[in-house]
Amino acid sequence: MKIGSFDTDKDGTFIIAELSANHNGDINIAIDSIRAAKKAGANAIKLQTYTPDTITLNCSNKDFTINSNTIWDGRNLYDLYSEAYTPWEWHENLFKVAEEEGLVCFSSPFDHSAVDFLEELSVPAYKIASFEITDIPLIEYTASKGKPIIISTGIASLEDIELALATCRKVNNHQIALLKCTSSYPAPLEEANLQMIKTFKEEFDVEVGLSDHTLGIIAPIVSVAFGAKIIEKHFILDKNLGGPDSSFSLEEKEFKKMVLAVREAEKSIGKVSFELTPKQISGRDFCRSLYVCKDIKKGEVITSEHIKSVRPGFGLHPSKFNDVIGSKACKNFKYGDRLELE
Repeated sequence: MKIGSFDTDKDGTFIIAELSANHNGDINIAIDSIRAAKKAGANAIKLQTYTPDTITLNCSNKDFTINSNTIWDGRNLYDLYSEAYTPWEWHENLFKVAEEEGLVCFSSPFDHSAVDFLEELSVPAYKIASFEITDIPLIEYTASKGKPIIISTGIASLEDIELALATCRKVNNHQIALLKCTSSYPAPLEEANLQMIKTFKEEFDVEVGLSDHTLGIIAPIVSVAFGAKIIEKHFILDKNLGGPDSSFSLEEKEFKKMVLAVREAEKSIGKVSFELTPKQISGRDFCRSLYVCKDIKKGEVITSEHIKSVRPGFGLHPSKFNDVIGSKACKNFKYGDRLELE
């Protein structure tokens, strides 16, 4: 999948720093966060494009008070999103800063108007947030723009995933990635269930990755072994800033540690091949082979007392042991000589 200038087939794992609400309503913090994410090794910065009115209702009914065993329990949805949203008038400037830093910049839209707005900014891709996977009209409209579409699956059933994918494909958009996600904030590591990443790839024939809300960096690193080509992690300039998402976000130092570990993990994955590397070939010097362990005279019948499978590996292959037993020596052999079939 190609996302802006980044190609997951050639360039490795696409690592996204999710800004979310970690600007605390200050555009200078947002700009500094983008620059810090670049220093930390991110490939992209992701925003969220909504207003309180495009994502919920300004309503005080109990339905609109969070009570789902989250870090935001007791808060009114409208009030929370009023605190967390990224002002739309910032977007153009933030996109410009990201471009200056060499970062891909894109966003999660939460309604049709956000998609239209982001189209004006020539966004290179879209992200559908976990809780929006059931918003089929939004997915269809977003996918219809023909850009790569990355979908988080944090609260999705199998039917939700199948319907979201069918919706994208119905409008002829096949540039789809599914991200394994656990929509708990923070998410327990034991609920990461990273094996699903491989299943997504095999079952749905899409690009795959991880949108991670666990604490620390273990899950992103391990996800690479399951085929993750996209990793999204919340990024914050300083956890002391506080804010709705600060508790499960990474600062620059830890984010950089994650990036470096992911890059090392990529190197370790390799590819399926039985062809030996030069180091493996030279290492075969230390495997076993057949050597003379007792002097043998020319014409003497060779017995198991004369030869032995030992290191190093310059002699005859041990599989020839029984072929040699009972044959006659064609010349004199001394203790420590390599055994050769001829």
